[in-house]
Amino acid sequence: MTAGWSEDRLRQALTQASGPSSDYDLNPDPAPEVSLRPAGVLAAFHEDDGRLILTKRASGLRHHPGQIALPGGKVDPGDADEIAAALREAREEVGLDPAQVEVLGTLPPHRTVTGFTMTPVLGIVRGQFAARPEPGEVEEVFTLPFAHIAQPANYRVEGRRWRGGWRRYYVAPYGPYYLWGATARVLLQLARRLDP
Repeated sequence: MTAGWSEDRLRQALTQASGPSSDYDLNPDPAPEVSLRPAGVLAAFHEDDGRLILTKRASGLRHHPGQIALPGGKVDPGDADEIAAALREAREEVGLDPAQVEVLGTLPPHRTVTGFTMTPVLGIVRGQFAARPEPGEVEEVFTLPFAHIAQPANYRVEGRRWRGGWRRYYVAPYGPYYLWGATARVLLQLARRLDP
């Protein structure tokens, strides 16, 4: 299948079956038995051409500094669910008005090594969007083309030493942006659904 953008392709991808994923999928050590915190991230594609909104986290942050991420975060007590958390966080992190987002549905959750069960929320951004990065949290807001996100061949496995051992993870670099880890994994899950 080609990598051309269409909302119908995104909707169709949500009908494809797949199970949950995990940062432990590519590694031999079992996931530890811990209580996982729910989180939601927003995979927001613009209606015009399918470009995906991503952030580069601020380099001064304690957790995941400088990493490429989908807007999102943990579910707060005031959030109805992971979808509400993803929309709230997208407003806070990049200035995306929830009224501009048509939520299509969710992908199966992804378990992170940092103790979250992260639910990817797929949505379409309607109308003009001028990003406003959250000071101190987001260094940059940028977009990647749908064609890059939608092709499973753009993802590969890499590894590095982490906490005394080797960890393997997916990457999908694009120009100066090193897309990797949980973000790359959930987008690969989507790419596989788009190209069954």
